[in-house]
Amino acid sequence: MQISQNWIDIAYLVASVLFVLGIKGLTKPKTAVRGNLLAATGMGIAAVITLLHHSIVSYEVIIAGLLIGGAIGAVLAIKVQMTSMPQLIALLNGFGGGASVALAAAEYFQGASGTIALSATGLAVLIGTVTLTGSLVAFGKLQELLDGGSIGFPGMKFVNFLLFVGSLAAIVYMVINPGNDMVFWGLVIAAALLGLLLVLPIGGADMPVVIALLNSYSGIAASAAGFVMGNSALIITGSLVGASGLILTQIMCKAMNRSLTNVLFGVMAEGGETIDADEIYQGKVKSSSPDEVAMILETAQRVVIVPGFGLAMAQAQHAVRDLADTIEARGAEVEYAIHPVAGRMPGHMNVLLAEAEVSYDKLKDMDTINPTFEQTDVVIVIGANDVTNPMAREDKGSPIYGMPILNVDKARTVVVVKRSLSPGFAGLPNPLFAKDNTLMLFGDGKQAILDITTALKEG
Repeated sequence: MQISQNWIDIAYLVASVLFVLGIKGLTKPKTAVRGNLLAATGMGIAAVITLLHHSIVSYEVIIAGLLIGGAIGAVLAIKVQMTSMPQLIALLNGFGGGASVALAAAEYFQGASGTIALSATGLAVLIGTVTLTGSLVAFGKLQELLDGGSIGFPGMKFVNFLLFVGSLAAIVYMVINPGNDMVFWGLVIAAALLGLLLVLPIGGADMPVVIALLNSYSGIAASAAGFVMGNSALIITGSLVGASGLILTQIMCKAMNRSLTNVLFGVMAEGGETIDADEIYQGKVKSSSPDEVAMILETAQRVVIVPGFGLAMAQAQHAVRDLADTIEARGAEVEYAIHPVAGRMPGHMNVLLAEAEVSYDKLKDMDTINPTFEQTDVVIVIGANDVTNPMAREDKGSPIYGMPILNVDKARTVVVVKRSLSPGFAGLPNPLFAKDNTLMLFGDGKQAILDITTALKEG
């Protein structure tokens, strides 16, 4: 079935408008579901029109791909827990980059010609392959298949520079002398190595920034593939993803006090001197019990809850909401302090709390909540570590120095719910645990919160 070019252009225009409206809707929780549906509808229109217009690949192959890919996607949607969502996002970014490389390679080996087409092919291959291998490394670190710390070797930055320059030279050669398959595969290999070496030295604490950046890369690769194929929908979609991903990366950099330039070139926070946890904790950590915490909450007028990755691991979001409801029923005010990079990806805590039907009005960002901690009676920290670590303010030798944090230590009482004194993803001890106004409640996050709620109701 063939469709006239005018109808194709109109359909792609409608799809593009739906993409923009979808992204607009995602900026607010109340309109997020509608925004997601609008964007999905736009993608559906673009996909259907493209399939009806192009018949190079048999529909049997397309249907087989849809069935296999749909089955894999359905299994992932059902099986993957929210705690594993960051590494799934990293994988999906990589798959997006890989798909762009496949499209560009298909067009190249079918005889793509012209300066613009060949330049776009080279860029799609370079950026898409970097996205693919870099995302695999990010997945490996988040899944703890690889060491979460910095992995590298002397002269790594120089090697990266050579690989980058070599990749650009290969693209120029492809444009000037098209048809050389060895140059094409050389570009693929160089880009694959570059993706690996750019992400390997980045520590686990900086993975939220890396995920946002790789998301941007996948969009740019898709846009370049769109130029190769002459597909306006792919160009627009990729541009939107690339631009929004870059904006998100900049927001994450600000939240973590990182330089966007350093992120782009794989230069992130480097570890300083090894810090002795025993020196910080020994004789200073005060353990508490659910009954003692409940007694403190009985007289509290203002309580702030700080969720972290530990909350996600314990699946404690519903228990936390029940505790907040119990505290509010006694006349106290409860709010939630959300750090931009709490968890392992942007918005991780917002999604978890929304799942527990916590009112979005109670979720306060870092800049809004920080000035109020001095007037807060009790802060309950559940599994958050690095985003509450005072080293970021006080220790110039710390790898996280300068990173904006939630100033929970300024509250009258801080209750930290945690399994142990183990460090966060940055691998650093947290002096907050040893402060005079801090009580540690050791145990499973969900059970500890349930016990506090029970004790508060019985009291």
